[in-house]
Amino acid sequence: MSDIATLSASSADLIGPGRLILVVGPSGAGKDTLIGLAQSARAGDDRIVFPRRVVTREASSFENNEAVSQMVFGQMLARSDFAFQWEAHGLRYGIPRSIIDDIRAGRTVIMNASRTIIDSARRSYANVRVIAVTAPADVLAQRVAARGRASDGRIEDRLRRAIVSAEPDFTINNVGSAEEHAAELLKVIDGI
Repeated sequence: MSDIATLSASSADLIGPGRLILVVGPSGAGKDTLIGLAQSARAGDDRIVFPRRVVTREASSFENNEAVSQMVFGQMLARSDFAFQWEAHGLRYGIPRSIIDDIRAGRTVIMNASRTIIDSARRSYANVRVIAVTAPADVLAQRVAARGRASDGRIEDRLRRAIVSAEPDFTINNVGSAEEHAAELLKVIDGI
């Protein structure tokens, strides 16, 4: 649907100096798997932050999300608790506002995000990197089906959103070893 960045700024007021790394891509691409592996590899490094998304569905073993009801999400939105929020597939997603302080403190924030927030992120943050994670359509369909989540809705509907419209800075074709592709993500996180 639409995105809302809670902040907009002139180029002189961009939020920094830390980096915001947006990991985007279609359902089933393996974004959360790669992020989880990167998070494990950088455990204990307080310069790197992996915020938990707030989502209006039950928590899943596939994602690092905080599950809330639609009502609670609305209350959080009214309190300006989110740096970003968006809607997709009938669900609402939010990223905690605390990432703003992390980026101002010079930390790197890595998050699974909707491609709909890319433009607003680039308008509000000084150092944004977009990583597109993708896989062939048949692989995406198999992965989404394997989740077995009723809240995922129709696989065909999710796969129709598979095209990333904004130009990514990096693309990871996530077929094969997740560990190898997580190493690609770590190179971006480490600025290599």
